[in-house]
Amino acid sequence: MMASLIVPDSIPSVAEDCEQLHKAFSGWGTNEDLIISILALRNAEQRKHIRRAYAEIYGQDLLYALEQELSGHLMRIVLLWTLDPAERDAVLLNESAKRYWTSSNQVILEIACTRSSHALLSTKQAYHSLFRKSLEEDVAAHITGDFRKLLVPLVSTYRYEGPEMDMTLAEQEAEILHEHISDKEYNHDEIIRILTTRSKPQLYATFNHYNNEFGNAITKDLKADADNDFLAALRSAIKCFVAPEKYFEKVLRSAMHRTGTDDWALTRVVATRVEVDMNVIKEEYYHRNTVQLGHAIKSDTSGDYEEMLIALTGG
Repeated sequence: MMASLIVPDSIPSVAEDCEQLHKAFSGWGTNEDLIISILALRNAEQRKHIRRAYAEIYGQDLLYALEQELSGHLMRIVLLWTLDPAERDAVLLNESAKRYWTSSNQVILEIACTRSSHALLSTKQAYHSLFRKSLEEDVAAHITGDFRKLLVPLVSTYRYEGPEMDMTLAEQEAEILHEHISDKEYNHDEIIRILTTRSKPQLYATFNHYNNEFGNAITKDLKADADNDFLAALRSAIKCFVAPEKYFEKVLRSAMHRTGTDDWALTRVVATRVEVDMNVIKEEYYHRNTVQLGHAIKSDTSGDYEEMLIALTGG
């Protein structure tokens, strides 16, 4: 099982969950433990029903109630977690589109390259509803230069999801990639075209042929300039396509192996991968660091925020 979410075999009714959440908000102080014990143990469909029923019973959006009662990092992860996955990605994309691009702010690329075509389309529809404009419009408006050239087609594409691979095409496009990378033409239209249009199995075949034919992984050849943020973006895109667990392990490692925890990154990865592949990421984290992810989280966080993270990651 790839997901780390633990849903009990027997859970209360939606009405009972709503009643308990409302109870957690009542009186002096907030019962954070009660909130965590409910929301951290419900899947996306169950959380959707809880949110809908809460609004019907109490006349208030559950998200608004949570925002009024919680604060800090706990509030952020609970709010992100309670959102529908497509809405959550839309919120993260909107936040990221308004930031200056840096090597640590690759959320647009991350979501575009790790989600299925259907999931990305659902996210773009949620983006329309929440922000009254298109994702492409915001990316084009706020991101500049080579990053815009890469990101706009990445978020615009609807990749073929089938397993088929054309090996002749893989050989041809590996040659094209190698030619332009060797000439340091990293932003060449052909590199962008291949990365932003081909199916993931086709890209995997192309990258494999690149490795076999030219003796280096394509990501290694894209390390020519360690300080070049655009090269880092290309490497991250490729890693997201072929080995998302390795990409997310590195994000988590970078978030916690530093002076001060990058809670924005830690919260994002946990909230978005728990129902997808968190157990695989945990295995990769242990393989890479010889420390369990849960132990690392406990070392870097505290209080109710820590409890929420541990509950979601299967602790």
